[in-house]
Amino acid sequence: MAERYDLTVIGSGPGGYVGAIRAAQLGKRVAIVERDRLGGVCLNWGCIPTKALLRTAEIVSLLRRGDEFGFSFDNLRLDFSVAVKRSEQAARKLSKGVEYLMKKNKVVVVPGEGKLAGKSRIQVTKDGNVTELHAERILLATGTRPREIPGVAVDGKRVITSTEAISLLQVPESLLIVGAGAVGVEFADIYEAYGSEITLIEMLPRLLPVEDAEISSFLEKIFAKRGMKIRTDTKVERVTVKGERVQVQLSKEGKTEEVTGDVVLVAIGRVPNIEPLGLETLGVRLGRDGFIEVNERFETSVPGVYAIGDVIGGALLAHKAMAEGVVAVEDMAGIKAGGVDPFKIPNCTYCSPQVASVGLTEEQAKERGRQVKVGRFSFQASGKAVTLGDTEGFVKVVADAEYGEILGIHIIGPEATEMIAEATMVRTLEATLEEVHHSIHAHPTLSETVAEACLAALGRPIHM
Repeated sequence: MAERYDLTVIGSGPGGYVGAIRAAQLGKRVAIVERDRLGGVCLNWGCIPTKALLRTAEIVSLLRRGDEFGFSFDNLRLDFSVAVKRSEQAARKLSKGVEYLMKKNKVVVVPGEGKLAGKSRIQVTKDGNVTELHAERILLATGTRPREIPGVAVDGKRVITSTEAISLLQVPESLLIVGAGAVGVEFADIYEAYGSEITLIEMLPRLLPVEDAEISSFLEKIFAKRGMKIRTDTKVERVTVKGERVQVQLSKEGKTEEVTGDVVLVAIGRVPNIEPLGLETLGVRLGRDGFIEVNERFETSVPGVYAIGDVIGGALLAHKAMAEGVVAVEDMAGIKAGGVDPFKIPNCTYCSPQVASVGLTEEQAKERGRQVKVGRFSFQASGKAVTLGDTEGFVKVVADAEYGEILGIHIIGPEATEMIAEATMVRTLEATLEEVHHSIHAHPTLSETVAEACLAALGRPIHM
């Protein structure tokens, strides 16, 4: 007889396990189905190991600047395999943490691949054996996988995706990165620190296309200064592996160019993991982009079946998935928590300098017909940034010109991904420039730059 649950979650990534925990807190009997490691892609092959590698790259870059801080040496040796091992240890530790949380909250973990088998029924296949679960509600949280270039075979050696990029045994002398979104620029940062010659290729006009144009332009200048080659507005026409080298044919404005490297990293986005789910069994509707279609409560076209996280598209972010998991589960329990506003979700890119933002860019605000005030404050004028020896970047605030409501905050610079928490709170509370200014910020801190940028938008900056 099938095991019966109030909720069964398929996929244990950030959205899935958080949704399962919240349901358990609400007194529900919960099962979570996972075909691989608890924590999903983000924890095991994405966010966490990548950030561990970025931390090592940051230290490597700092060591190369030792003279600035009064120490020097002539025998610096770098072992990328140790950095990879450390990143894997971090992922395993946190995966064990998710396992503990499942036990603590009495969530039943069912290993195997889950598939919709009928109304309120899920089949789980593991090593050829099939078990069946019965669930009053079902939450789909199966995430995504790297998108591949049509006609280009990923071999895991010369042509790779982010999955292989976190565990290369050796640093390639030259790395061609196709796609300059968050994934592309983070790996550019990691491998450049270890000595790779980097070429970034982006089909759109700039790096980090979802960010404010000024932020993207600033990052491009810094990367170029570090010796990276930037190819924007450029399309990849062909990728050919020839022995130990890879040839990539590019086109821009009708002209073609060929670049070569040791390895090509394809970082052009991700596609949803929906094929094994059996969505056609219940008629779960997909959007034009191939992601699962949901309403503002994250319920699919089939009552009782919900979907969250990367598998529904939009911003592919772990914290977005977590927020959606909570909203979906609370809706199941009759708690009207409201939706998830995409313009109150922070974006974070952990390259050096870090980039983080929340809300509208200046361009988006103007496209919506808003009259705006813009304030900027450079980290060169920040006492804390000067003491850290990390002054590249600035904070940009976009506000409504009439009422002073802050519409967006955009940061490039030291610890931007930590600083964005204040900006997210500002957006949630619909705070104004004056309110942020009158919130006393400790000195010396990097966070002072947010208040100073607000003062700059008001036309009365103090320290600049």
